[in-house]
Amino acid sequence: MPLRPSSCPGFRQPRETGPSQPVDITPMSSTPHASHVTSAGAAWLASAGSYPRSTLALWEERPKAPVVLPCGSAFDVVSAPAMFGRRMLDRMWAEGPGSGPVAEFRGRMLLFSAPGTAQRLPSLLEWEEWGTRGRPDGRAGAVPPLLCHGTGDAVTVPAPAGPAGSAARWLVAPDTRRPWLPGPEILLWAAVRAARAAVRISIFPPAETPANVYDVSRRR
Repeated sequence: MPLRPSSCPGFRQPRETGPSQPVDITPMSSTPHASHVTSAGAAWLASAGSYPRSTLALWEERPKAPVVLPCGSAFDVVSAPAMFGRRMLDRMWAEGPGSGPVAEFRGRMLLFSAPGTAQRLPSLLEWEEWGTRGRPDGRAGAVPPLLCHGTGDAVTVPAPAGPAGSAARWLVAPDTRRPWLPGPEILLWAAVRAARAAVRISIFPPAETPANVYDVSRRR
């Protein structure tokens, strides 16, 4: 049975004004190579733009060149501060369904998500009282401002063959023309869990923080 956010300890299902809808978080793809974009993955990224052939031609000529791609059609992007984004990613892989493609760019974590997420996620955070206004009970600021890029926005994505250790790199790279992408409910759950984990870490800091390796093959 696929894991649902409502089955995770501490998760509070977003309140709805109408009948509640089931949240399907069953992954629809696998990513065998977490840090390398395949030709199919590059084709998916390029499909977000108006001239995908030109983007692919650019990457053939300059495989290490980042490009700016529009959001809202093939994907939305939720940008989080690097440390908080890493905690979200850890929660999604340790306790949830995994993630879609994820990149790191200039100190921000770019979580690729289903189209429409950018419009829905901020309202869910506010509705659940985890947004920027917070609540006078100590939760204000627990979830840092998340930049949600959707229709009308564009983001810089790393090159398919970005050098290791660069400021722009893939953490979970796209490898298919139809990658599975998380929706707003999943990212809400991940943000809440990451915020709660941050409180525990600040009180009981670990002696060492081991590097995390995401077993993307388990999404098969």
